[in-house]
Amino acid sequence: MSSTAHRVVRAASIATALALFLSVLTMPSGSASSIMTTEPDHAFAPVDRPGPALSVPEAKLAKSLECTANAEHSEHGTVLFVHGTTMKPDENFSWNWFRAMDKLGRPYCAVAMPNRGMGDAQISAEYVVHAVRHIHQATGRQVDILGHSQGGLVPRFAMRFWPDIRPMIDDYVGFGATNHGSFVVDALCLPPLGCSPSLWQQTATSNFTQATNSHQETFEGISYTNIYTHLDEFVQPALDDTGTSSLHTGDGRVTNVATQDVCPLGPPSEHIAVGTYDPVAYALAMDALNHDGPARPDRMSGAVCTEPFMPGVETLQFATEYVNSMSAVSKELILHNRKPAEPELKSYVFAG
Repeated sequence: MSSTAHRVVRAASIATALALFLSVLTMPSGSASSIMTTEPDHAFAPVDRPGPALSVPEAKLAKSLECTANAEHSEHGTVLFVHGTTMKPDENFSWNWFRAMDKLGRPYCAVAMPNRGMGDAQISAEYVVHAVRHIHQATGRQVDILGHSQGGLVPRFAMRFWPDIRPMIDDYVGFGATNHGSFVVDALCLPPLGCSPSLWQQTATSNFTQATNSHQETFEGISYTNIYTHLDEFVQPALDDTGTSSLHTGDGRVTNVATQDVCPLGPPSEHIAVGTYDPVAYALAMDALNHDGPARPDRMSGAVCTEPFMPGVETLQFATEYVNSMSAVSKELILHNRKPAEPELKSYVFAG
């Protein structure tokens, strides 16, 4: 990466950290966990109970999904991209992953969660359920899911409570996924001002993540690749495979891997980078897509550690595109509509 690009990344990261700091300053002291509840696993629905009917109108669900023209006729499975909190699909993926997939001729779709993924993640999960069903029906093939941040968590909620989609999914790849919440997000959600519904649901003690991980975290037939970075400024803890992004229980095949496990000396990667331009994250994800089972770090070439960007990222446009993404995150974090508490879990989540 050039010195100019390094300066851009550093400046944008500082700006986003400042946005986090300013968000916290606007709130009185208190404990985010004080209004959470803790339920035993048996309080949640059995993993094989059929999911509920979708509450979102079909027209809205259909409008949220966009696919490439080759999706129905490709020899490859279609990749479903799920964006992160505060972003739209194009802001997250158009300047990196979409270009890379176009160059490879690989089919893909992207689902737009409502309100930039700031609303109730239970509703966002319905959009993912619809997307998986639609793609599977249209192509006759299994779907591969690539999700960044909340875009890694929401598909897992969908898999947990709509079991019919599990056989439709081959690979799940999460980039900096908030699979068990994040204590950094806790600092954004201090009462009484609180934060957006989906941020509440990504706190380290949220009812949403507890429900998502209830009984078992993974399911048979699905390969899970969880890619994270030790330098993540949003999703922590992330120091090893006991951190928030990693998965351990259940019947799925799982790889939990930090970019630093492959390249201990770099390239540096933070939360936005791991799902947008990091070459190591890209190599791991493509390894998962191109092989049976999850990614295997031992298949990585050492050459990836010297690459500045993943394929698809245009060097001359990188500074502008990266700053645009970081600006969207910062703006939403500061200006979003806050709620005083996490949304209540839907009745279908519970065993009763």
